[in-house]
Amino acid sequence: MKNQSITNNIDWISIIIYASLVILGWLNIYSSSLSSMENTHEKQLIFIILTIPLIFIVLSVDGKFYEKYASIIFGISLLTLAGLFLFGKTIAGQRCWYAIGSFTIQPSEFAKAATALALAKYLSDTQINLKEVNRQIQALAIILLPVILILPQPDPGSALIYSVFIIVLYREGLPSWYVWTGFITILLFVLTLVLEPQYVILIALATLILVHFKSRLADRNIVLSTILFAIISGFVLSVNYVFENVFKQHHRDRFNILLGKTVDLKGIGYNTNQSEIAIGSGGWFGKGFLEGTQTKGGFVPEQHTDYIFTTVGEEWGFVGSLLVIALFSGLFLRIIYLAERQKTKFSRVYGYCVAGILFTHFFVNIAMVVGIFPTIGVPLPFFSYGGSGLWGFTILLFIFIKMDANKVNEW
Repeated sequence: MKNQSITNNIDWISIIIYASLVILGWLNIYSSSLSSMENTHEKQLIFIILTIPLIFIVLSVDGKFYEKYASIIFGISLLTLAGLFLFGKTIAGQRCWYAIGSFTIQPSEFAKAATALALAKYLSDTQINLKEVNRQIQALAIILLPVILILPQPDPGSALIYSVFIIVLYREGLPSWYVWTGFITILLFVLTLVLEPQYVILIALATLILVHFKSRLADRNIVLSTILFAIISGFVLSVNYVFENVFKQHHRDRFNILLGKTVDLKGIGYNTNQSEIAIGSGGWFGKGFLEGTQTKGGFVPEQHTDYIFTTVGEEWGFVGSLLVIALFSGLFLRIIYLAERQKTKFSRVYGYCVAGILFTHFFVNIAMVVGIFPTIGVPLPFFSYGGSGLWGFTILLFIFIKMDANKVNEW
Protein backbone atom coordinates (compact mmCIF):
# COMPACT_ATOMS: atom_id res chain seq x y z
CA MET A 1 0.00 0.00 0.00
CA LYS A 2 2.87 2.36 0.79
CA ASN A 3 4.42 2.02 -2.67
CA GLN A 4 0.99 2.40 -4.28
CA SER A 5 0.26 5.60 -2.35
CA ILE A 6 3.61 7.09 -3.37
CA THR A 7 2.87 6.25 -7.01
CA ASN A 8 -0.50 7.93 -6.75
CA ASN A 9 1.09 11.08 -5.31
CA ILE A 10 3.61 11.56 -8.09
CA ASP A 11 3.16 14.99 -9.68
CA TRP A 12 1.96 14.10 -13.15
CA ILE A 13 1.79 17.72 -14.25
CA SER A 14 5.60 18.02 -13.97
CA ILE A 15 6.05 14.68 -15.74
CA ILE A 16 3.74 15.66 -18.62
CA ILE A 17 5.59 18.96 -19.11
CA TYR A 18 8.93 17.11 -18.93
CA ALA A 19 7.81 14.53 -21.51
CA SER A 20 6.49 17.29 -23.80
CA LEU A 21 9.81 19.13 -23.69
CA VAL A 22 11.81 15.96 -24.38
CA ILE A 23 9.60 15.05 -27.37
CA LEU A 24 9.72 18.58 -28.79
CA GLY A 25 13.47 18.62 -28.23
CA TRP A 26 13.91 15.41 -30.19
CA LEU A 27 11.78 16.71 -33.08
CA ASN A 28 14.04 19.74 -33.35
CA ILE A 29 17.19 17.63 -33.14
CA TYR A 30 15.74 15.45 -35.90
CA SER A 31 15.17 18.50 -38.08
CA SER A 32 18.58 20.04 -37.41
CA SER A 33 20.44 16.78 -38.05
CA LEU A 34 19.01 16.05 -41.49
CA SER A 35 21.65 18.23 -43.14
CA SER A 36 24.52 16.32 -41.49
CA MET A 37 25.80 12.77 -41.73
CA GLU A 38 26.02 12.21 -37.97
CA ASN A 39 22.46 10.92 -37.42
CA THR A 40 22.33 12.68 -34.07
CA HIS A 41 18.56 12.21 -33.90
CA GLU A 42 19.03 8.43 -33.81
CA LYS A 43 21.58 8.68 -31.00
CA GLN A 44 19.35 11.08 -29.08
CA LEU A 45 16.42 8.65 -29.46
CA ILE A 46 18.58 5.96 -27.86
CA PHE A 47 19.43 8.36 -25.01
CA ILE A 48 15.71 9.07 -24.53
CA ILE A 49 14.83 5.36 -24.47
CA LEU A 50 17.57 4.73 -21.89
CA THR A 51 16.12 7.57 -19.82
CA ILE A 52 12.96 5.54 -19.13
CA PRO A 53 14.63 2.86 -16.94
CA LEU A 54 16.70 5.64 -15.35
CA ILE A 55 13.48 7.38 -14.25
CA PHE A 56 12.14 4.15 -12.77
CA ILE A 57 15.37 3.64 -10.84
CA VAL A 58 15.25 7.19 -9.41
CA LEU A 59 11.58 6.81 -8.43
CA SER A 60 12.05 3.31 -6.96
CA VAL A 61 14.66 4.53 -4.45
CA ASP A 62 13.24 5.63 -1.11
CA GLY A 63 13.02 9.43 -0.87
CA LYS A 64 15.00 9.46 2.38
CA PHE A 65 17.95 7.82 0.61
CA TYR A 66 18.82 11.06 -1.17
CA GLU A 67 18.93 12.98 2.10
CA LYS A 68 20.78 10.30 4.07
CA TYR A 69 23.52 9.80 1.49
CA ALA A 70 23.70 13.34 0.03
CA SER A 71 27.24 13.91 1.33
CA ILE A 72 28.49 10.61 -0.10
CA ILE A 73 26.88 11.33 -3.49
CA PHE A 74 28.53 14.77 -3.47
CA GLY A 75 31.92 13.27 -2.60
CA ILE A 76 31.69 10.73 -5.43
CA SER A 77 30.73 13.53 -7.80
CA LEU A 78 33.81 15.54 -6.82
CA LEU A 79 36.01 12.49 -7.39
CA THR A 80 34.59 12.01 -10.90
CA LEU A 81 35.32 15.67 -11.69
CA ALA A 82 38.87 15.42 -10.32
CA GLY A 83 39.46 12.19 -12.24
CA LEU A 84 39.03 14.04 -15.53
CA PHE A 85 42.49 15.59 -15.11
CA LEU A 86 43.99 12.09 -15.25
CA PHE A 87 41.58 10.01 -17.31
CA GLY A 88 39.42 12.54 -19.18
CA LYS A 89 39.08 12.76 -22.94
CA THR A 90 39.78 16.10 -24.62
CA ILE A 91 37.22 17.23 -27.20
CA ALA A 92 37.46 20.67 -28.86
CA GLY A 93 40.05 21.76 -26.30
CA GLN A 94 37.94 20.76 -23.29
CA ARG A 95 38.79 17.87 -20.97
CA CYS A 96 35.22 17.32 -19.80
CA TRP A 97 34.40 13.71 -20.72
CA TYR A 98 35.16 10.11 -19.84
CA ALA A 99 35.36 7.89 -22.91
CA ILE A 100 34.03 4.32 -22.81
CA GLY A 101 34.62 3.05 -26.32
CA SER A 102 32.72 5.36 -28.64
CA PHE A 103 30.51 6.50 -25.77
CA THR A 104 31.36 9.60 -23.71
CA ILE A 105 29.91 10.85 -20.45
CA GLN A 106 30.25 14.32 -18.90
CA PRO A 107 30.33 14.21 -15.08
CA SER A 108 29.69 17.95 -14.66
CA GLU A 109 26.11 17.38 -15.84
CA PHE A 110 25.49 15.05 -12.88
CA ALA A 111 27.46 17.19 -10.42
CA LYS A 112 24.68 19.79 -10.41
CA ALA A 113 22.20 17.38 -8.81
CA ALA A 114 24.88 16.16 -6.39
CA THR A 115 25.71 19.73 -5.34
CA ALA A 116 22.02 20.54 -4.91
CA LEU A 117 21.64 17.51 -2.63
CA ALA A 118 24.72 18.45 -0.60
CA LEU A 119 23.60 22.06 -0.20
CA ALA A 120 20.08 20.99 0.80
CA LYS A 121 21.54 18.55 3.31
CA TYR A 122 23.76 21.24 4.85
CA LEU A 123 21.05 23.91 5.02
CA SER A 124 18.48 21.51 6.51
CA ASP A 125 20.59 21.14 9.64
CA THR A 126 18.65 22.75 12.50
CA GLN A 127 21.82 24.45 13.77
CA ILE A 128 22.50 26.30 10.52
CA ASN A 129 22.18 30.07 10.62
CA LEU A 130 23.37 31.81 7.47
CA LYS A 131 23.77 35.06 9.36
CA GLU A 132 26.92 33.54 10.87
CA VAL A 133 30.10 34.07 8.82
CA ASN A 134 31.47 30.55 9.40
CA ARG A 135 28.19 29.04 8.12
CA GLN A 136 28.34 31.28 5.07
CA ILE A 137 31.88 30.11 4.31
CA GLN A 138 30.89 26.45 4.66
CA ALA A 139 27.86 26.85 2.40
CA LEU A 140 29.88 28.74 -0.22
CA ALA A 141 32.58 26.04 -0.05
CA ILE A 142 30.02 23.41 -1.10
CA ILE A 143 29.23 25.51 -4.17
CA LEU A 144 32.84 26.42 -5.00
CA LEU A 145 34.36 22.93 -4.77
CA PRO A 146 32.81 21.65 -8.05
CA VAL A 147 33.38 25.07 -9.69
CA ILE A 148 37.11 24.88 -8.90
CA LEU A 149 37.26 21.47 -10.60
CA ILE A 150 35.12 22.47 -13.61
CA LEU A 151 36.73 25.81 -14.56
CA PRO A 152 40.17 24.40 -15.53
CA GLN A 153 38.65 21.82 -17.90
CA PRO A 154 37.88 24.56 -19.19
CA ASP A 155 34.09 24.70 -18.96
CA PRO A 156 33.00 28.22 -17.92
CA GLY A 157 29.43 27.56 -19.04
CA SER A 158 28.88 24.75 -16.53
CA ALA A 159 30.72 26.70 -13.82
CA LEU A 160 28.45 29.71 -14.39
CA ILE A 161 25.35 27.65 -13.54
CA TYR A 162 26.55 27.23 -9.95
CA SER A 163 26.09 30.96 -9.33
CA VAL A 164 22.34 30.31 -9.02
CA PHE A 165 22.93 28.56 -5.69
CA ILE A 166 23.65 32.00 -4.20
CA ILE A 167 19.98 32.87 -4.79
CA VAL A 168 18.98 29.66 -2.98
CA LEU A 169 21.21 30.64 -0.05
CA TYR A 170 19.58 34.09 -0.05
CA ARG A 171 16.16 32.40 0.09
CA GLU A 172 17.35 30.53 3.18
CA GLY A 173 18.71 33.55 5.05
CA LEU A 174 21.99 34.64 3.44
CA PRO A 175 22.43 38.42 3.95
CA SER A 176 21.20 40.35 0.90
CA TRP A 177 24.48 42.23 0.50
CA TYR A 178 26.00 39.08 -1.08
CA VAL A 179 23.49 39.27 -3.93
CA TRP A 180 23.87 43.03 -4.29
CA THR A 181 27.66 42.72 -4.29
CA GLY A 182 27.51 40.17 -7.11
CA PHE A 183 25.12 42.29 -9.15
CA ILE A 184 27.14 45.50 -8.67
CA THR A 185 30.40 43.67 -9.49
CA ILE A 186 29.00 42.45 -12.82
CA LEU A 187 27.58 45.91 -13.57
CA LEU A 188 30.91 47.64 -12.84
CA PHE A 189 32.78 45.08 -14.93
CA VAL A 190 30.55 45.61 -17.98
CA LEU A 191 30.50 49.42 -17.58
CA THR A 192 34.30 49.49 -17.46
CA LEU A 193 34.46 47.53 -20.72
CA VAL A 194 32.10 50.04 -22.34
CA LEU A 195 33.35 53.30 -20.77
CA GLU A 196 36.73 54.59 -19.69
CA PRO A 197 37.61 53.59 -16.08
CA GLN A 198 37.71 57.20 -14.87
CA TYR A 199 34.12 57.76 -15.97
CA VAL A 200 32.96 54.61 -14.14
CA ILE A 201 34.78 55.79 -10.99
CA LEU A 202 33.05 59.20 -11.25
CA ILE A 203 29.65 57.48 -11.62
CA ALA A 204 30.41 55.31 -8.57
CA LEU A 205 31.49 58.39 -6.56
CA ALA A 206 28.34 60.31 -7.48
CA THR A 207 26.19 57.30 -6.54
CA LEU A 208 27.90 56.88 -3.17
CA ILE A 209 27.52 60.59 -2.39
CA LEU A 210 23.82 60.44 -3.29
CA VAL A 211 23.27 57.34 -1.14
CA HIS A 212 25.24 58.92 1.72
CA PHE A 213 23.10 62.03 1.87
CA LYS A 214 19.85 60.19 1.20
CA SER A 215 20.50 57.90 4.19
CA ARG A 216 19.27 58.71 7.66
CA LEU A 217 21.69 60.76 9.73
CA ALA A 218 22.27 57.81 12.06
CA ASP A 219 23.20 55.54 9.14
CA ARG A 220 25.81 57.86 7.64
CA ASN A 221 29.36 56.59 7.95
CA ILE A 222 31.96 58.57 6.04
CA VAL A 223 34.72 56.08 6.85
CA LEU A 224 32.71 53.12 5.48
CA SER A 225 31.76 55.11 2.36
CA THR A 226 35.42 56.03 1.79
CA ILE A 227 36.56 52.41 2.15
CA LEU A 228 33.80 51.27 -0.21
CA PHE A 229 34.82 53.89 -2.79
CA ALA A 230 38.45 52.76 -2.55
CA ILE A 231 37.45 49.13 -3.12
CA ILE A 232 35.25 50.04 -6.10
CA SER A 233 38.00 52.21 -7.62
CA GLY A 234 40.56 49.44 -7.22
CA PHE A 235 38.23 46.93 -8.85
CA VAL A 236 37.41 49.23 -11.77
CA LEU A 237 41.09 49.96 -12.41
CA SER A 238 41.86 46.22 -12.45
CA VAL A 239 39.12 45.26 -14.93
CA ASN A 240 41.08 45.96 -18.11
CA TYR A 241 44.12 44.07 -16.80
CA VAL A 242 41.97 41.05 -15.91
CA PHE A 243 40.14 41.25 -19.23
CA GLU A 244 43.35 41.36 -21.26
CA ASN A 245 45.46 38.91 -19.24
CA VAL A 246 43.09 36.45 -17.55
CA PHE A 247 40.34 36.05 -20.15
CA LYS A 248 41.23 33.99 -23.20
CA GLN A 249 41.11 35.58 -26.64
CA HIS A 250 37.87 33.93 -27.70
CA HIS A 251 36.21 35.12 -24.47
CA ARG A 252 37.40 38.69 -25.13
CA ASP A 253 36.15 38.48 -28.71
CA ARG A 254 32.70 37.35 -27.59
CA PHE A 255 32.39 40.15 -25.06
CA ASN A 256 33.59 42.74 -27.59
CA ILE A 257 31.04 41.56 -30.16
CA LEU A 258 28.26 41.53 -27.58
CA LEU A 259 29.11 45.07 -26.48
CA GLY A 260 29.32 46.28 -30.08
CA LYS A 261 33.04 47.08 -29.89
CA THR A 262 33.91 44.55 -32.61
CA VAL A 263 32.05 43.27 -35.66
CA ASP A 264 33.25 39.88 -36.89
CA LEU A 265 30.42 38.20 -38.73
CA LYS A 266 32.71 35.66 -40.38
CA GLY A 267 34.80 34.80 -37.35
CA ILE A 268 33.92 34.61 -33.67
CA GLY A 269 30.56 36.32 -34.23
CA TYR A 270 29.48 33.93 -37.01
CA ASN A 271 27.43 31.57 -34.80
CA THR A 272 25.44 34.34 -33.13
CA ASN A 273 24.85 36.19 -36.41
CA GLN A 274 23.59 33.05 -38.18
CA SER A 275 21.45 32.22 -35.17
CA GLU A 276 19.78 35.64 -35.27
CA ILE A 277 19.19 35.31 -39.03
CA ALA A 278 17.59 31.88 -38.58
CA ILE A 279 15.30 32.97 -35.75
CA GLY A 280 14.33 36.21 -37.50
CA SER A 281 13.47 34.38 -40.71
CA GLY A 282 10.82 32.33 -38.91
CA GLY A 283 8.41 35.24 -38.60
CA TRP A 284 5.20 34.76 -36.64
CA PHE A 285 4.35 31.15 -37.50
CA GLY A 286 7.62 29.74 -38.87
CA LYS A 287 8.46 28.04 -42.13
CA GLY A 288 7.07 24.68 -41.04
CA PHE A 289 8.57 21.48 -39.64
CA LEU A 290 11.59 20.36 -41.72
CA GLU A 291 11.18 23.45 -43.92
CA GLY A 292 13.79 25.73 -42.35
CA THR A 293 16.25 26.80 -45.04
CA GLN A 294 18.90 27.95 -42.56
CA THR A 295 18.48 24.71 -40.61
CA LYS A 296 18.50 22.39 -43.62
CA GLY A 297 21.41 24.31 -45.12
CA GLY A 298 23.51 23.81 -42.00
CA PHE A 299 24.29 27.52 -41.72
CA VAL A 300 24.16 27.57 -37.90
CA PRO A 301 27.08 25.66 -36.31
CA GLU A 302 26.31 23.44 -33.30
CA GLN A 303 22.62 23.78 -34.08
CA HIS A 304 21.71 20.43 -32.52
CA THR A 305 23.42 21.33 -29.21
CA ASP A 306 23.84 24.88 -27.88
CA TYR A 307 21.92 26.52 -30.76
CA ILE A 308 18.95 24.14 -30.93
CA PHE A 309 16.51 26.99 -30.21
CA THR A 310 17.30 28.48 -33.62
CA THR A 311 15.47 25.53 -35.18
CA VAL A 312 12.44 26.32 -33.03
CA GLY A 313 12.56 29.98 -34.07
CA GLU A 314 12.95 29.30 -37.78
CA GLU A 315 10.53 26.41 -38.26
CA TRP A 316 7.95 27.21 -35.59
CA GLY A 317 8.21 31.00 -35.57
CA PHE A 318 7.36 33.40 -32.76
CA VAL A 319 4.22 31.50 -31.77
CA GLY A 320 6.06 28.16 -31.55
CA SER A 321 8.92 29.74 -29.63
CA LEU A 322 6.42 31.26 -27.22
CA LEU A 323 4.87 27.82 -26.70
CA VAL A 324 8.26 26.31 -25.80
CA ILE A 325 9.00 29.21 -23.45
CA ALA A 326 5.56 28.77 -21.87
CA LEU A 327 6.24 25.06 -21.24
CA PHE A 328 9.56 25.83 -19.59
CA SER A 329 7.98 28.60 -17.52
CA GLY A 330 5.20 26.25 -16.46
CA LEU A 331 7.76 23.71 -15.28
CA PHE A 332 9.71 26.31 -13.29
CA LEU A 333 6.57 27.64 -11.61
CA ARG A 334 5.34 24.13 -10.88
CA ILE A 335 8.62 23.17 -9.20
CA ILE A 336 8.57 26.35 -7.08
CA TYR A 337 4.94 25.65 -6.11
CA LEU A 338 5.84 22.09 -5.09
CA ALA A 339 8.92 23.29 -3.22
CA GLU A 340 6.84 25.66 -1.12
CA ARG A 341 4.49 22.90 0.00
CA GLN A 342 7.22 20.48 1.10
CA LYS A 343 7.13 19.35 4.73
CA THR A 344 10.91 19.21 5.18
CA LYS A 345 13.49 21.92 4.69
CA PHE A 346 15.72 19.47 2.80
CA SER A 347 13.09 18.87 0.12
CA ARG A 348 12.21 22.57 -0.12
CA VAL A 349 15.81 23.69 -0.57
CA TYR A 350 16.47 20.96 -3.12
CA GLY A 351 13.34 21.99 -5.04
CA TYR A 352 14.55 25.56 -5.26
CA CYS A 353 17.95 24.31 -6.45
CA VAL A 354 16.23 22.32 -9.23
CA ALA A 355 14.17 25.31 -10.35
CA GLY A 356 17.23 27.58 -10.23
CA ILE A 357 19.49 25.25 -12.24
CA LEU A 358 16.90 24.61 -14.96
CA PHE A 359 15.95 28.30 -15.19
CA THR A 360 19.59 29.45 -15.43
CA HIS A 361 20.28 26.98 -18.23
CA PHE A 362 17.13 28.09 -20.03
CA PHE A 363 17.74 31.82 -19.61
CA VAL A 364 21.45 31.78 -20.52
CA ASN A 365 20.91 29.53 -23.55
CA ILE A 366 18.07 31.63 -24.99
CA ALA A 367 19.95 34.87 -24.28
CA MET A 368 23.04 33.43 -25.95
CA VAL A 369 21.10 32.33 -29.04
CA VAL A 370 19.41 35.73 -29.56
CA GLY A 371 22.70 37.60 -29.08
CA ILE A 372 22.27 39.30 -25.69
CA PHE A 373 24.73 37.04 -23.85
CA PRO A 374 28.20 35.78 -24.84
CA THR A 375 28.47 32.29 -26.33
CA ILE A 376 29.74 30.08 -23.49
CA GLY A 377 28.30 26.65 -24.24
CA VAL A 378 25.24 26.22 -22.02
CA PRO A 379 22.75 23.60 -23.31
CA LEU A 380 18.98 24.05 -23.33
CA PRO A 381 17.48 21.48 -20.91
CA PHE A 382 15.72 18.50 -22.57
CA PHE A 383 16.29 20.08 -26.03
CA SER A 384 20.03 20.12 -26.69
CA TYR A 385 21.62 16.94 -28.01
CA GLY A 386 23.57 14.80 -25.55
CA GLY A 387 23.04 11.85 -23.26
CA SER A 388 24.84 13.30 -20.25
CA GLY A 389 22.80 16.50 -20.33
CA LEU A 390 19.47 14.70 -20.76
CA TRP A 391 20.23 12.19 -18.01
CA GLY A 392 21.66 14.82 -15.68
CA PHE A 393 18.58 17.04 -15.98
CA THR A 394 16.28 14.02 -15.69
CA ILE A 395 17.93 12.80 -12.49
CA LEU A 396 17.89 16.34 -11.10
CA LEU A 397 14.14 16.71 -11.72
CA PHE A 398 12.94 13.22 -10.82
CA ILE A 399 14.76 13.13 -7.49
CA PHE A 400 12.59 16.11 -6.55
CA ILE A 401 9.46 14.48 -7.98
CA LYS A 402 10.24 11.47 -5.77
CA MET A 403 10.69 13.74 -2.72
CA ASP A 404 7.39 15.45 -3.46
CA ALA A 405 5.60 12.08 -3.79
CA ASN A 406 7.15 10.96 -0.52
CA LYS A 407 5.91 13.98 1.47
CA VAL A 408 2.72 12.08 2.40
CA ASN A 409 4.96 9.99 4.67
CA GLU A 410 6.65 13.02 6.27
CA TRP A 411 5.68 14.38 9.64
